[in-house]
Amino acid sequence: MTTIDYEKLYVDGSWTAPESGQRIAVHSPTTEELIGSVPEGTERDIDNAVAAARRAFDDPAGWATWTPARRGEALERFAAALEARGAETARRVTIQNGMPLWLAMNFEAGFPAMLVRYYSGLVQAGIEERRQGMLGKQSLVIREPIGVVAAIVPWNVPQAITFLKLAPALAAGCTVVLKPAPETVLDAFMMAEAANEAGLPPGVINVVPAGREVGAYLVQHPGVDKVSFTGSSAAGRSIARTCGELLRPVTLELGGKSAAVVLDDADLLQNAESFFASTLLNNGQICWLGTRVLAPRSKYDSIVDTIAGLASSLRVGDPLDETTQIGPLVSQRQRDRVESYIEKGKSDGGRLVAGGGGRPAGRDKGWFVEPTIFADVDPNATIAQEEIFGPVLAVIPYDDEDQAVAIANGTDYGLGGSVWTADPQRGAAFARRVRTGTVGVNGYVNDPVSPFGGIKASGMGRELGPEGLVAFQTVKTVYLDEPNS
Repeated sequence: MTTIDYEKLYVDGSWTAPESGQRIAVHSPTTEELIGSVPEGTERDIDNAVAAARRAFDDPAGWATWTPARRGEALERFAAALEARGAETARRVTIQNGMPLWLAMNFEAGFPAMLVRYYSGLVQAGIEERRQGMLGKQSLVIREPIGVVAAIVPWNVPQAITFLKLAPALAAGCTVVLKPAPETVLDAFMMAEAANEAGLPPGVINVVPAGREVGAYLVQHPGVDKVSFTGSSAAGRSIARTCGELLRPVTLELGGKSAAVVLDDADLLQNAESFFASTLLNNGQICWLGTRVLAPRSKYDSIVDTIAGLASSLRVGDPLDETTQIGPLVSQRQRDRVESYIEKGKSDGGRLVAGGGGRPAGRDKGWFVEPTIFADVDPNATIAQEEIFGPVLAVIPYDDEDQAVAIANGTDYGLGGSVWTADPQRGAAFARRVRTGTVGVNGYVNDPVSPFGGIKASGMGRELGPEGLVAFQTVKTVYLDEPNS
């Protein structure tokens, strides 16, 4: 196939020669063939990108000082340019990380433009508030852009996660240095093409792909005012330490080991599509998925049989095929990691009821792992406590709802979760007892208007909703010399 190659980085509003000749090579997780390459950013490239973002933010007539309406006009052009590239963006994501194309068309093609328009509208609705004072005079509360943002995103849902950060940051008036993951860079460069076509001012968006070391350099860069990171809990702790020392605001969306709690009145067959989307979507490579399934002992065997049947029926194959439900994992390293957890589940006494053999039959190339279901899993077992990030579920029995709550809350994580029941009110009541940042009843969908994020080792801060905008704003109070009206 013809490879997709870029020779320059997108910095300061133009395609700029990198500071070194290092390259990032991208391989197909389906065929293992080379599919593209881009320059690998260095610390000097980060310096250049941060300097450009700093100039753009500090410009007295620049992006940060534009009215929300004027920024909104530019962001509408950006949204339109993103939409025009939606199908190709989805395809690029699929050929890089193995996300089934139908899912990429939903997550990666349309979601970015939707978020850009949503946050642009929020800002235009108002950034100032007059308050009547208790001491006789009024105050003016103003929300201002926080400054230069370092946005570091992972490979699993790269464009949707990028715009959890870019959309509110740009709408607020911030400028951004984006570091995409090395595994998914071709979509990031297409996004930069859209920004360039939209005529966003130089320095407002800068794209420098690189590895962890350069990412760490960006996090501690003196020209950065705010860090927004999505990734592993281990990396998040390191970033939190750096930002804490610098007193630098940070949003961290980290790992998860969420519980999908099946109550005794649930009908999983009736909700099979939603259950799949909440537990095994994107080849199991989403942080909020319910990878621990909690089932009542009174119906445990039938629930296990249903889940095993669902997993065994999933179509594994080329992610560009619209009928594929499970594609390959992103890399050989990731497949090796998932296979090691499967072996750990076996050695710890988990009962395999589906999969477990590793690579699907007939797949001698590509980083595939067959959907795997373990039953009779102890709540404290490794596969019930650690994030696997692959198509592997652990089904755990419980005796009553109190024990189900205790098991659901019994991990270091608290990001997502779901409750399955024939009674939505019962499900909502149970959901209130789960210590997690988000939880769904008979499904799980991240809605743009509602905050998303975790507690405990799953992170700090929130994305989406008005709360996602506030993360990129500072609050200034002006005590007016005006009496209460």
